[in-house]
Amino acid sequence: MLNPTHLRAFHAVAAEGSFSRAARALNVGQPTLSAQVKALEETYGVRLFERRGRGVALTDLGRALADVSTRIETLRDQAEAMLSGAQNVARGTLAVGADSPRHAMELCAALKQRHPGLQVRISMGNRDSVLASLVDYRVDVALLSNVPIEDRLHAVPYRRSPLAAVARRDHPLAEFKRLRLEELLSHPLVVRERPSITREVFERAVAKTGLEFPAALEIETREAVREAVLAGLGVSVVVTAEHEEHKNLRLIALEADALDVAEYVVCLRARRRLATIRAFLDLASEMAAETG
Repeated sequence: MLNPTHLRAFHAVAAEGSFSRAARALNVGQPTLSAQVKALEETYGVRLFERRGRGVALTDLGRALADVSTRIETLRDQAEAMLSGAQNVARGTLAVGADSPRHAMELCAALKQRHPGLQVRISMGNRDSVLASLVDYRVDVALLSNVPIEDRLHAVPYRRSPLAAVARRDHPLAEFKRLRLEELLSHPLVVRERPSITREVFERAVAKTGLEFPAALEIETREAVREAVLAGLGVSVVVTAEHEEHKNLRLIALEADALDVAEYVVCLRARRRLATIRAFLDLASEMAAETG
């Protein structure tokens, strides 16, 4: 008969990607966890993991079993939410992922004010990495830009923010209040590396006009892009909601269609009724309604 403790140990290792992280997540010793996974493999005469240095990789059978164990853990979470109800919010923990800090911090601050006892963990990354963390249960809820339409995801619209050009105050474009894309593209550009939602939206808008996207200086983070503009390496495009005012920078509106970014609060559809996740979704809906 399948030992549920052994299956849960397997699921933790599959989700965390290592025995040490899984042991910390389950609050057990690593030798104990390793023994539980080994017992599961030996009971059925199978190999579920390939050991690779300090990490592990799932075998084909391990990946198939991980899909099943994920559904089991989801049902376990739903059952616990039904039994514990709203008390879960006061005593629970919520892991939040985000691809931009500003909206994530305002939501988490409001959540902590409403539920002071709730423990909140925040992790940052690009959209793809945060979405992967959501699907792999490393975060419970995420604040993401332009979320893909998938049956397994439940998304609540939160904010829309236009893109704008940003230039150093002594740059020739800094005198303009509005710019056409062709005017912007005639100057050296500084852009985020892919994958970047800001760049993706900008490139789509350029393609719609029939203009050619020029060679540009590519930089990994938005903070580094800002420093590059301040250093005079070129002009860039930013989401206005993420722009931090600076005496040496000028924000310039852009004349283009479909040049904005939509932010969503997202969770796995199967987990949307969990008390802590539901509290975050409800708060996001309320705050979105207040700002129209």
